[in-house]
Amino acid sequence: MQPYQDSVLHQLRRIRIWYAVLLLVSALFVIRLFYLQVIRHDYYQKAALSDQLKQYQIPAERGTIVAHSGNATAPLVLNETLYTLFADPQYVKDPWQTARKIQDVIGGNPQDYEKAMRKDTRYAVLAKKLTKEQRAKVDTLQLKGIGTREAVYRTYPQGQLAAQLLGFVNDEGLGKYGLEQALDKDLKGAPGMLKAITDAQGVPLASNRDNVQIAPTPGKKLVLTIDLGMQQQLEDILKQGLESAKSQSGSAFILDPNSGAIKAMANFPTYNPAEFYKVSDPSLFTNGIVSAPMEVGSTMKPLTAAAALDQGVVKKDTTYYDPSKFKIGDATVTNIEEDGGPGTRSVSDILQLSLNTGATWLLMQMGGGEINQKGRVAWHNYLTDHYQFGKKTGIEQGYEAEGYLPGPTDGFGLNIQYANMSFGQGMAITTLQLGAALAGVVNGGTYYRPHLVDAYIDGSGKEVGNRPLAVKTGVVKSDVGNTIKDMMEYVVSKNYLTYGMQRPRPEYSIGGKTGTAQVPKPGGGYYEDRFNGTFMGFVGGDKAQYVIVVRVNEPKIGGYAGSKAAAPIFGKLANMLIDNFSVTPKGQ
Repeated sequence: MQPYQDSVLHQLRRIRIWYAVLLLVSALFVIRLFYLQVIRHDYYQKAALSDQLKQYQIPAERGTIVAHSGNATAPLVLNETLYTLFADPQYVKDPWQTARKIQDVIGGNPQDYEKAMRKDTRYAVLAKKLTKEQRAKVDTLQLKGIGTREAVYRTYPQGQLAAQLLGFVNDEGLGKYGLEQALDKDLKGAPGMLKAITDAQGVPLASNRDNVQIAPTPGKKLVLTIDLGMQQQLEDILKQGLESAKSQSGSAFILDPNSGAIKAMANFPTYNPAEFYKVSDPSLFTNGIVSAPMEVGSTMKPLTAAAALDQGVVKKDTTYYDPSKFKIGDATVTNIEEDGGPGTRSVSDILQLSLNTGATWLLMQMGGGEINQKGRVAWHNYLTDHYQFGKKTGIEQGYEAEGYLPGPTDGFGLNIQYANMSFGQGMAITTLQLGAALAGVVNGGTYYRPHLVDAYIDGSGKEVGNRPLAVKTGVVKSDVGNTIKDMMEYVVSKNYLTYGMQRPRPEYSIGGKTGTAQVPKPGGGYYEDRFNGTFMGFVGGDKAQYVIVVRVNEPKIGGYAGSKAAAPIFGKLANMLIDNFSVTPKGQ
């Protein structure tokens, strides 16, 4: 009996083990099903219906973009309603014959249509951008499982005007580059949803109000700070100036220093945003003013002088002996040939004669008489905290760059590097950063965030103004700002013939500074025969009313790139503003 009992007990143990295993497996299945059907229900439902749900979406109208034009506004970007042709393959019985009929009325490749209709999906796009006439022809065919839905595309009433500033919307409905990318969330709104009510052909009844489950929310309309007339004239002057300088590319912008509002901004060459898909060189899409840092050269010198004056290490009437060269470590800082040689110089002379040694001397004064860690730290503080270099401005543009600044305490050869930085080499900033910093100096000491949007208007018509944002006060003392303005006016009054400008009008204040910088090689060092030219300055009366920055890449005109290529463009822009855009004369 004992063996029999042992056998029975053994079998019972096996049964219990298998029963426990079955219970465990069943429990795992139940837990997994609970996880999939309850906890992750929404996720998997959305994933499973992602294609099908597109069929029932009601696209939101993307926000339009307008600019100022006198006392009114004018459109830069509008919407055009076209149509997307789609299929629900579940209802299509003969894909090939259906494809042939579609080709007969809209053209295209029937093999592509047939392939799309054989996909395992409930929503297959066959064609985009059908006109109203093409849509009507498709509707008359009454093809089972074939439908059309409205799709909104961008249209540009001003053509390629301000193209890089605006950006474009790609075929997936995503904003790319410029404003379209930076403010995509504000512009695109939120799509609505139809109930799953279809006609006998399997096409959603989009025209039936009772079939709307969620109404779409339109995107916000943007009112830009841009002045349309100023923008057009800036683009014309820039293009002509680059052609005269035999340069393939360049940029310019005009900024209100008292608010940070961009009034005009352009790059050349440009493109037509309505035909972005025809562009083979993606660099045409980028707004180099915000996305292409460079060594700005001697346009840095007014900012170096402002920092030294603000710290009290020099005064506006301070003079010093300039040796025309400084030995710093194994390197030597020298000037251009026209510096006049060694002699006693003033701070104004440093700007007017564009003395590299003078900028280096200013840096020495920040360190107590020599280039050292104290001076480097002080200069770095002005660059980063006062002038906001090395960080994004926050302008409403895609792909804004931060630029590059070496730290003041760690690294090799910092003394010569910081000497170079005092006259705009050995560091990289965007021209927007440069112009915003100058604005903070000449407006009395407030750094305003550069911005392109004046106001947002939602779907209900409610307008919300975009107030100027003061990022930093006390950029420099107001008297220092006035001193720099006077010195930059002196530069233009002494050099306007060299710059190819008209004689300055005495009733207006026009000041500026050139910059010529060697183009750096990708592997280090500089090209000996390639230069970029910049010019930054302002125009106004008793106060600076506009700040202008011009960049000309590798001109082939001869002479210094800043004075021969960029300065004439600045001069024409300054006079254009005085003639057409209400610059207030001195004393008024």
